[in-house]
Amino acid sequence: MKKALGIDIGGTKLVYAIIGENGEFLSEIKKIPTPRTADAIFEQLKSLAKEFEKEVDVIAMASAGAVNRENTRVCSSTPNLPEGYNKLDFSLLSDKKVFVENDANAAAWAEYKLGAAKGCDFSLIITLGTGIGAGVINEGKLVRGKSGAALEVGSMKISADRQRKCTCHRYDCWESYGSGTGLQTTAREFAKKSPEFANSLLNSKNPDELTTYDVVDGVKAGDAFSKKVFDLWQDHIYTGLVSLVDIFDPECVVISGGMGEFIDISALEAKVNAELVVPPMKLKLAQMKNNAGMVGAALLALGV
Repeated sequence: MKKALGIDIGGTKLVYAIIGENGEFLSEIKKIPTPRTADAIFEQLKSLAKEFEKEVDVIAMASAGAVNRENTRVCSSTPNLPEGYNKLDFSLLSDKKVFVENDANAAAWAEYKLGAAKGCDFSLIITLGTGIGAGVINEGKLVRGKSGAALEVGSMKISADRQRKCTCHRYDCWESYGSGTGLQTTAREFAKKSPEFANSLLNSKNPDELTTYDVVDGVKAGDAFSKKVFDLWQDHIYTGLVSLVDIFDPECVVISGGMGEFIDISALEAKVNAELVVPPMKLKLAQMKNNAGMVGAALLALGV
């Protein structure tokens, strides 16, 4: 059996484990803090590779950011990772093959091979978290684009009004509205101008300190203000999904990431399908959860 050392590189932690060719975990999943500099991240990854390289066939990593066609380095800016991270050459980490893939692409592959998109040769995965990522499987193959940077959907513009600045420094990108950060921003803006906030369960809080968790807790408690904010956030997700589904015409769309579990999947599916010019799709929640990126990177690196 072929094995990979799978590593998920996040802004706050590195998660790693040995993964088999069927996507099974062959060791305990471990977590360590992400070092604060690019050089320190490289040295930590090199140390992990050295520790496990005799046990595995390949070192497989899932990372934020667009990845080059050779799967050796991140070739775009990564706001949640230190300056210089996108200049690291991961191929130098080990004498064994080193493979890196965008975390949303890797998650899309994991869901296609083992999860909610299994059996769908045309699938779209949307990762909703602090930002928004996406991956597309077309005829059983990952869509990567000419430079490996395809599907940067978080930077897709959904308005021309220049109302909200995105982390990519442009205005009115889908990520600035439909991500968890977007929900937080909407809540803070809405609290300052909405009369409902005066009667909200959250009205003791400073509007500028409202969080996504406050809104989610408010919705669970039946708070009208929180529900209005949350519904507006789901409308922002719907706006981006309609465009993407019309463009890619997938059999299914899988919603992944920490914010996905709060969405009314059946209601969103019906609303998107009612607006499409292409045939309807099936909207599903991801099954692979937080391990999707690590597993997908391992499977891709092992050629599975």
